[in-house]
Amino acid sequence: MEKQGSVYILGSETKVLYVGVTSDLQKRIYEHKNHLVPGFTDRYNVTKLLYYETGGDMYSTIEREKQIKGWLRKKKLELIETQNPYYKDLAEDWYED
Repeated sequence: MEKQGSVYILGSETKVLYVGVTSDLQKRIYEHKNHLVPGFTDRYNVTKLLYYETGGDMYSTIEREKQIKGWLRKKKLELIETQNPYYKDLAEDWYED
C-alpha cells in the first residue's frame, strides 16, 4: 500500500516561507518546531504551520510540492489564505507541553 503524502507551507515571524513534503505530517512538523533537522528551517526559524494538504500517493504529492515551489510568493500567500486567512499556526495545539 502506498504511503499518503502531505504538502505543507511553514512560515517564520520574519515572513520567510518554506514548502515541504512528508509522509508523516505531525512528525515532520514536530521536527521543524524543535529544530531537530539542521538546514533552512532551522537556520531561519521557520516553524509555524500555515497551510497543508493531505492525500494522494507520494508521487502526486511530490509533484504538487514542486508546483507550489515554482509559484511566486504572492500565489503561495493566496493559497495559505484559502485555509488560514489569519496566518495562525495550524499545529499550535498538536503537541503537549
